[in-house]
Amino acid sequence: MNEVSILAEGLAFPEGPAFDSKGRLWAVELKGEALVCLEGGALRRIPVGGRPNGLAVDGQDLVYFCDSGQNAIRRYDSVNGTTESLLSDIGGTPLNMPNDLAFDPLGNLVFTCPGQSRQEPTGYSCVLTASGESKYLATGLYFPNGLAFSPDGRDLVVAETYRQRIWRGGWQAETATWVEPKVWATGLDGPPGPDGMAFAEDGTLFVAVYGSGSVFHLDPAGRIMERIALPGANPTNCAFDPSGALGLVVTEAE
Repeated sequence: MNEVSILAEGLAFPEGPAFDSKGRLWAVELKGEALVCLEGGALRRIPVGGRPNGLAVDGQDLVYFCDSGQNAIRRYDSVNGTTESLLSDIGGTPLNMPNDLAFDPLGNLVFTCPGQSRQEPTGYSCVLTASGESKYLATGLYFPNGLAFSPDGRDLVVAETYRQRIWRGGWQAETATWVEPKVWATGLDGPPGPDGMAFAEDGTLFVAVYGSGSVFHLDPAGRIMERIALPGANPTNCAFDPSGALGLVVTEAE
C-alpha cells in the first residue's frame, strides 16, 4: 500500500526535487523566485530571482537549475552562497524557457526547452557537455518537459507533455548523442500530461502527470502498471531518496 505524507507546505509552485550527498533535499519555487533546501525537517529558502524550474545536483553538491524567466542554465554553490549563469544560448540563439535537466554518468547535462510549444512543435532538447560545449539533441516537440536517464545511463527518456507521451532512445555519453529516440509510452493523460520523472533501480519509471492527481508507474516496456493517488492534482516532478528513508519524493503545485 502506498502511503503519502507531507514533507513541506506553502511552496510557490515547487519543481525539481533532488538530493545531495549530505542527504539534503533541494527543490525550486518557480513562482517564488527561490531554491529551497529541506534539512533535518527545517526548510530554508535561497532567493535567486527569475523563474527557477528543474533542478539537479552534481557530484560536488553544486545545484544546477533551469531558469525559464532568465532563459538560462544557472548554478548555485551552497558553500559560498553564489549563483552564476552557465549557458543562455545555443550557437547564438537564446534558450527558450529551459524547463528540466539531468546529468548523465560522465557529467553531461541534458535539458529541455519547451518555450510556448503547447500547440506548435517548436520545443527542443539540448546538452551542455562536461567540456563546456552545447548543442541541440532533438527538435520539433510539443512541450518537452521532464527527462531522466535509465539506471545504467544507457537510455534517455523525455516527456512530451502536450502529446501525453514519452520518448525513449539510446544515450551515448562519450559523444553526448541521443540515438534513435522513439515514442515509448502513451496514454499519460492529465491533462495536460507527463512532467518530471524518476527511474527506480529495477528499470520501472515513475512519472508525475500534471493535472492527473497521481504518479504513473510504468514497467520497463512503457506500460502503465499503476497510478499512485496524491493529495493535489498537479504533481510536477519526483525523485528517489538515495538513503531509502523517504522513498519517492514528489513536488506538487496545486
